[in-house]
Amino acid sequence: MKRSIIITAGGIGKRMESELPKQFLRLGNKPVLLHTLERFFAFDPTAQLLLTLPKDWVSYWQTILNEYNIQIPHELVDGGLERFHSIQNALDKCTGDQIAIHDGVRPLVSLTTIERCFAGLNNASAVVPVMGLKDSLRTGVFEKSESVNRTQYFLVHTPQCFDAKTIKKAYLQGFNPRFTDDASVVEAIGVCPLLVLSNEENIKITSPIDLKILSAIL
Repeated sequence: MKRSIIITAGGIGKRMESELPKQFLRLGNKPVLLHTLERFFAFDPTAQLLLTLPKDWVSYWQTILNEYNIQIPHELVDGGLERFHSIQNALDKCTGDQIAIHDGVRPLVSLTTIERCFAGLNNASAVVPVMGLKDSLRTGVFEKSESVNRTQYFLVHTPQCFDAKTIKKAYLQGFNPRFTDDASVVEAIGVCPLLVLSNEENIKITSPIDLKILSAIL
């Protein structure tokens, strides 16, 4: 079964308090995005790897590849106005029967999680890795709120994996602000994703504290 893996890194990291987009910040001894690319290549070196990047940062990425002598084959795709559009651009280039979509700033996804997501496609056309909640959960506003049953809620991670026909059909829709991830896009065409367990260190870097946590784990 041929796999295509889209690593999306089109953001500019407004909340990171850095001029450098978060995917290029150093984690340990190399950039975040390089960790992510290497992780998926280690999982399946035969997979088609596609990387979405802002046009203005393509040359910077090439500098990184040269600096670290990276020979991992991958295709670059123009990042769009929204994440949704970046994925649309990448899907046009996907040749695999199964397609995974992963946030480039989740560098410590485990090989076990990736395998679990792809294995789920034996029983579903869409698979999403999740974690349960540890903290109590409330809904409402500061002035008035109520507790809810946390066992009925999940934290959503990536990679989210799909049958190629399903995800390509879903992305024929126009952009909608409620599409916060790829699972929400396929849900809009009536597909209910299968949930599988993620790994706890599969953290998405969105603020400086996230980078500190991942650095400590690494």
